[in-house]
Amino acid sequence: MIVGVLIGNFVPGVQAAFDTARFQSVSAPIAIGLIVMMWPILTKVRYEALPSLLPTLHTLTHVLVSLLLNWIIGPFLMLGLAWATLPDLPTYRVGVIMVGLARCIAMVMVWNALAKGDGEYCAILVVLNSLLQIVLYAPFALLFVNILGGGGGVQNTIHVSYGDVAISVLIYLGIPLAAGVVTRFTVMRLAGREFFETRFLPYFSPLALLGLLYTIIVMFAYQGHHIVHNLGPVFRVFVPLILYFVIMWTATFAFVWWRARRAQLQTAGEKERGRRTTEWSYEMAVVQSFTAASNNFELAIAVTIAVYGVGSDQALAATIGPLVEVPVLLALTWVALFLRRRLRWRPESRGEAENEI
Repeated sequence: MIVGVLIGNFVPGVQAAFDTARFQSVSAPIAIGLIVMMWPILTKVRYEALPSLLPTLHTLTHVLVSLLLNWIIGPFLMLGLAWATLPDLPTYRVGVIMVGLARCIAMVMVWNALAKGDGEYCAILVVLNSLLQIVLYAPFALLFVNILGGGGGVQNTIHVSYGDVAISVLIYLGIPLAAGVVTRFTVMRLAGREFFETRFLPYFSPLALLGLLYTIIVMFAYQGHHIVHNLGPVFRVFVPLILYFVIMWTATFAFVWWRARRAQLQTAGEKERGRRTTEWSYEMAVVQSFTAASNNFELAIAVTIAVYGVGSDQALAATIGPLVEVPVLLALTWVALFLRRRLRWRPESRGEAENEI
């Protein structure tokens, strides 16, 4: 982030140079970075295990909860916070709303791994949100920006174009998802699962980190000059973002913990206690809370740049997303690990956590 801001402020013409290569409304440098970053992550998803997991009541329950949190509660919460804290900054408000609509599909796997969540169900939600985002992001952007968000302050001139948003989403999500599926099954078929997991992934996975670093540098090089010269609005945009991450994470985590305690009380002494308490466990609390709280800031930035322009207030507001999300959610991973030890989930979970200490 710091390197990107410095490049954006002290390298002449860097924004114009990055913005010369475009595919219709999509910035090629950002598209390349996102594809490289997400390709290894989506290659790790065990797609072959999804058919056996999806039909179960356990999975369907958590999928429905996640859909409610991600596509109903989350966007409306961000909309309300944006209006409450930025009533006089309509262009910045739109950027914040666009961040709230972009559901996280990449970094959530990092937070989930750090907080020791359930990897299988995290993968299911990642795939589901990837597909839904391709379909829903464009119409949601039209609804929340053009109608509910006030259109950005200038009627009929900066409204979101369905075509621009749809093309951006298809490129930023569709290509790495397809590449991940093809790579996984091709390598496993040609060399076997053992080679894929022990030899291929250890060398292929670091490519995601390189892609992430490159993408962040490009994004902040785009907006570095704009950030430095608009510190007042930048700090105001911090407010709805911090509130959103904390409220969504805390409420979701508390809900799953409440359900876990209720399940324990209801099934005390029953033979099915182990199965039922597992449905609402610490691992699922991590998956649900980080999936609900985090956002796909890369997509939000890319779309706002494509729709509104590199130097727009909307793109600047979206760029502030990772400035807030990364440190806040990293701190929440420590909170989750602390609550894993302190709260009563199920006997084996607490014992395992204490043994790890």
